[in-house]
Amino acid sequence: MSHVQVAPVTFEHHRKALGIGESTPRLSWVVRTELPDWRQAAYELEIGEWSSGRVDSAGSVLVAWDAPPLVSRERRSVRVRVWGEAAAEPSAWSEVAVVEAGLLSPGDWTAQLARPALPDDEEEPVVLLRREFTLDKPVARARLYATAQGVYEAELNGSRVGDHVLAPGWTSYSHRLRYQTYDVTDLLTEGVNALGAQLADGWFRGYIGFTGGRAYYGERTGLFAQLEVEHPDGSRTTVTTDGEWRSTAAPTTRAGIYSGETFDARRELPGWSSPGLDDAAWMPVELGSLDVGTLVAPDGPPVRRTQVVPAQAVTRSPSGRVLVDFGQNLVGRIRFALPDAPAGTEITVRHAEVLEHGELGTRPLRKARATDVVVLDGTGPREWEPRFTFHGFRYAEVEGWPGELTTADLEAVVVHTDLRPTGTFTCSDPDVTKLHENVVWGMRGNFVDVPTDCPQRDERLGWTGDLEAFVPTAAYLYDTAGMLRGWLADLAVEQLEDFDGIPPLYVPFLKLLPFPVSAEAGWGDAAVVVPWTLYERHGDAQLLADQWPSMTAWLDAFTSAAGPDLDFAGVPFMLGDWLDPIAPPDAPGAARTPWPLVATAYLARSARIMARAAAVLGRDGGEYAALAERVAERFRAEYVTAHGRVAYPAQTAYALALECDLLLPEQRAHAGRLLAEQVAADGWHIATGFLGTPFVADALVNAGAVAGAYELLLQRENPSWLYPVTMGATTVWERWDSMLPDGSINPGEMTSFNHYAYGAVADWLHRTVAGLAPAGPGYRTLRVAPRPGPGITSAATTHETPYGTASVSWTLEGSAFALDLVVPANSTAQVALPDGSEAFEVGSGRHRFERTVTPVAPVEKPQGFNWHPDED
Repeated sequence: MSHVQVAPVTFEHHRKALGIGESTPRLSWVVRTELPDWRQAAYELEIGEWSSGRVDSAGSVLVAWDAPPLVSRERRSVRVRVWGEAAAEPSAWSEVAVVEAGLLSPGDWTAQLARPALPDDEEEPVVLLRREFTLDKPVARARLYATAQGVYEAELNGSRVGDHVLAPGWTSYSHRLRYQTYDVTDLLTEGVNALGAQLADGWFRGYIGFTGGRAYYGERTGLFAQLEVEHPDGSRTTVTTDGEWRSTAAPTTRAGIYSGETFDARRELPGWSSPGLDDAAWMPVELGSLDVGTLVAPDGPPVRRTQVVPAQAVTRSPSGRVLVDFGQNLVGRIRFALPDAPAGTEITVRHAEVLEHGELGTRPLRKARATDVVVLDGTGPREWEPRFTFHGFRYAEVEGWPGELTTADLEAVVVHTDLRPTGTFTCSDPDVTKLHENVVWGMRGNFVDVPTDCPQRDERLGWTGDLEAFVPTAAYLYDTAGMLRGWLADLAVEQLEDFDGIPPLYVPFLKLLPFPVSAEAGWGDAAVVVPWTLYERHGDAQLLADQWPSMTAWLDAFTSAAGPDLDFAGVPFMLGDWLDPIAPPDAPGAARTPWPLVATAYLARSARIMARAAAVLGRDGGEYAALAERVAERFRAEYVTAHGRVAYPAQTAYALALECDLLLPEQRAHAGRLLAEQVAADGWHIATGFLGTPFVADALVNAGAVAGAYELLLQRENPSWLYPVTMGATTVWERWDSMLPDGSINPGEMTSFNHYAYGAVADWLHRTVAGLAPAGPGYRTLRVAPRPGPGITSAATTHETPYGTASVSWTLEGSAFALDLVVPANSTAQVALPDGSEAFEVGSGRHRFERTVTPVAPVEKPQGFNWHPDED
């Protein structure tokens, strides 16, 4: 067995390279070896019949495709082998990876949009569509290319096609509509075949947003499909959606993203997607128009069922209602083992995230009904799960169940974009470990095709500000590069074509409110922060290049909003440090730090990022660096004394001043002390909103107030990160006090129990508590610099970097500190240990370091100290 093994090649950021949209996909591979300090000196690629020969290069991440480009439908095998710096002979070849192009040109499409007749008596209908066709030759290979205006599930000869959920997902439909590619070779036969699909409203025609509106993209749903069958003789048969298709109402009589589904088993049509069905009574479809120039292959994985969570308990509420607890706030649907009961038996299921005084807490859902109904047909036991909806819930209320409901009768099916997990974290404090687990679950529930703010109420929008705050955490926990690349493409096309360079507050955008799209600090900054973060974590400079017009347009718009004096004098309002803990339930924008200060800091931060991004792309970033300095000067002149006291005594104000590099060297130390004093004055309770929270822990540690940062982290009283944990939370909340200490839901109209923004602290847990961060693009160089603090005696983290698995694990017993480190092959690590010694570099392999350190002393609290927010 070779000491060096190469994992199969991957293509761009695809988990599976079937039907990709790139003709020259970049290639990556991971080398696994126990040889210490291993570095790649050269590689050889074989792509089909083409060979690169030996290429002297250490590159193994997003390596250029130098072979002839793929053409539509083309399939090639790829493998790689490598040479280490000290090796005369190459490694063994990697296993073969296969890549297949989708339909790369609008001219490849011959399908037409088939629009079914919609029932007049059903507000959120689901329809069945079908067509039979005959194959007069054997099948060698077959692909179904499909998309919809609406959401669809395809079937072929009675079998489900693929495992995607809610395909084709939600994009900026007028600009970009994803299509899916399915391998259906094994589902076809020579002779008569039948292709069918179920089609529901989804985001295209259904109710979405928080104003009760619907049909933002069109009044009719439609299916667009092209089945291509290759035969052994090289000929091809193509079957498309056209005027030959027919449609009828489905047994699912109602399906809405927010409202849920109703399924009437008495209306089932056995064999509806199989050959031989008499569909004479079905209605012919109408043909609609679809701009094939908007069709794009997916950049990331689809939504799938990813986990099954068993029911934990069935109980009765104080009012006598039957409640099911799944033990975890999750996003998905409930799968039922339905009993044998008389035809017409109706079972109703309502979903909610929490209980309020023992009853289902549905008020936070607002207009979202989140209710599924199934009507039995009396033919015996069966299994049923909704298809075209998803709910955010931990609890379900079941009504109409015949007999006694038990935990064996139902299970929760978790649904989200099928991202590859890449990050873990644990530590000695079980509540902090639970907080991190809650962050992971919150991300899973809010990455359902779009990175949303919340997954349960009548909103579920791709808010840019939430992701801007959370993207460093997201990029560590899961491989988000492909999914977010697609989302950024939507952001850019709407920003540049629809809104004069200003990113909308949420992407895809819906006009839900009467006010115009305007520059919004933090939210618009997603156009800069998200691509830069993905570059840092994946080393993808091409993503920066692709997003550069979007990035520059935002900074131009942001600078214009600031005005010639950089004082935002012409801007009436911004969201600012949204949901500061002092914000009353009915005024979420009220904050200790005024929004102009926040906006000034964010403008300087984005300008600095732009200067760095310009350097990566070989551009002149001097104007951005100069802008950042002008904004910093404005910040100091308006908000900071000569010695570093910020005008507003607030955690966010000091954290932004410090972490956005707005202070002079002689001001920083005093500002850092004042931040630590402010945290102490706040009783070591968090006092930041969405835009301040990602910075406060770093600001404390970098100011030398390590103990204050840990005291803030480990605070368990409200407001704090751990208060929800003490209240039984299994996800991160939208408000620090979404549930009040007495078990009542926060009275605010906007209260979610699954929002990831405050989970941004997990990035600090990874980088500082555990101590693993990128020191170079794509983790080519790691930074390993744990900063242990009082209250935590051990921590561990792993991350699947583009070069392989990196891990850090440390323990502190008294003054004895020990750290175990794994550095992936072909990368290095810069190590800074907490004993104060000089940082040093190590190569790949396993390392252990033992040092004697001086433990950080806990913060000193005044005798009899007792602080509560309501007494402040």
